Amino acid sequence: METNSSVRVRFAPSPTGFLHIGGARTALFNWLFAKHHGGTYILRIDDTDEQRSTQESMQQIYDSLKWLGLDWDEGETVGGDYQPYVQSQRRKIYQKYIQNLLENDNAYYCYCTPEELSQIREHARAENRNQSYNGKCRNLTEKDHRKFEAEGRKPTVRIKVPNQPILVQDLILGETQIAPSSLQDEVIVKSNGAPLYNLTSIADDIEMQVTHVIRGADHLNNTSKQIMIANALSAKIPQFAHLPMVLGSSKGEKLSKRHGATSVDQYRKDGFIPEALINFLVRLGWSLDDKTEILSINDMIDNFSLSRIGKSGSVFDVKRLEWLNNHYILKLNLAKRTSAVIPFLQRDGLLEDNFSNEERPWLEKIVESVGDRLTTLADITTYTKFFFTDDFDYHPKDVKKWLTKGDPVAVLSGARDTLLAIENFDLDTVESKIKDYLNKLEIKRIQVMQPLRLALSGQTFGPDLFTIIILLGQEKTISRINRLIDYIPTINKRSAN
Repeated sequence: METNSSVRVRFAPSPTGFLHIGGARTALFNWLFAKHHGGTYILRIDDTDEQRSTQESMQQIYDSLKWLGLDWDEGETVGGDYQPYVQSQRRKIYQKYIQNLLENDNAYYCYCTPEELSQIREHARAENRNQSYNGKCRNLTEKDHRKFEAEGRKPTVRIKVPNQPILVQDLILGETQIAPSSLQDEVIVKSNGAPLYNLTSIADDIEMQVTHVIRGADHLNNTSKQIMIANALSAKIPQFAHLPMVLGSSKGEKLSKRHGATSVDQYRKDGFIPEALINFLVRLGWSLDDKTEILSINDMIDNFSLSRIGKSGSVFDVKRLEWLNNHYILKLNLAKRTSAVIPFLQRDGLLEDNFSNEERPWLEKIVESVGDRLTTLADITTYTKFFFTDDFDYHPKDVKKWLTKGDPVAVLSGARDTLLAIENFDLDTVESKIKDYLNKLEIKRIQVMQPLRLALSGQTFGPDLFTIIILLGQEKTISRINRLIDYIPTINKRSAN
């Protein structure tokens, strides 16, 4: 593994919503790059969109990153040499950069009103020009300034586009030259004095000595503008690496909730575990080789490099994420797996918040009985609800299939009587006695086993039937069989009505 402690990267999310898959992947790639090089990982909050930024979103970002295990070396909540790390608190710092640009004639005050700007844009469209601003205020005299100030106009600040092309050297996508004609004199400070993203971002990168900017390709349009500002400041430019976008399908559709994408916090609530999500995220665009799907954190850190990132978009495959999640759940030993599902059982009201440790062995046996069926931790309710409550319905399709033909009442009564007669109610005895009972019948075993499952759980899938019987105990098992026996005569009446 390479070591370069001078490597400094940053993840700079906007707190205008919760952390989503694309942002989480960017955070992970920055974190892995820093860890691989023995460098520094900075968390910086880009809240220049004051109207949409919220404290709630900021806290959700912190919580999501911590849940994923992506702790930061510098940033809000942990400190560092370049505090504060929230852009809205750094106005005084940006002021010196603004003054530098103005004093060196690389930026200028623009007094155009919204109406004037609208007219300029209309002319640009009519003339089919790329630039929607024509530089009207580029060469104002002192007299012009005084006149506009006297009128009460509040100026914005615009950066001057240079005459020569802007060179963008991207570590993933390669080199590009941006012609001046495709750029315009962008506003970098609003009329209320608030600096805008392209200024604050590159100013912070310069100020915090960021060496590599690793972010999504949706920022490509900003990069040439930020390089232009850095050049105007005669500052050292960080190396840029733009990650190809995460796509919703192989057809190139934009990723959306329709494809299963949601916030990191929602994945946590849905029962995904961080190791699975990290493994899934790292394979969205990065690969170790053509065959390795399962990677430990150490594998990722040891082997991570930007050269292994593909240039084309990666397709978000929720089925792969579910497969990975199942894999990582099964890697947990029984005690850890039980601890992991407890919050979901409590959330769904199946387990008391202060359940007794004496119940723990019974609970572990229930979790063990589910086997490899858990795609998510939340699935524990689907497979085990009936262990905790008698309040469940019988699945209608299963009722029709298994309880409307033959003589299910007689079959269930015989099974009940067999179980009732057992004195040593253990797994081997129960299994042996039920099998003896089945051998005496002239019907297929499934015609007994499925009605029994329905009686005990309301469904015909799930853990081993004999394990269910033992975990429920003799009294509850008999009670539930009797309940279904009483229910069966009502089935035809319900159908008739």
